[in-house]
Amino acid sequence: MRWLLITLAAFVVFNGLRGWLEKIGLGRLPGDFSFRVGGREWYFPFGSAVLISLIATLIGRWL
Repeated sequence: MRWLLITLAAFVVFNGLRGWLEKIGLGRLPGDFSFRVGGREWYFPFGSAVLISLIATLIGRWL
């Protein structure tokens, strides 16, 4: 259950910071999905979430 809440929080943060993340190259990785339904754009950054998770894990193990 805890991992589900963390994943949901990560998606909310990604959606809020989407413009800034696209400027640095995140959000356009393979596995990041964006589609329009009913006039609203939905964004699911699976690829970026995996990459940031791996980086955070490596930093956590290093420290």
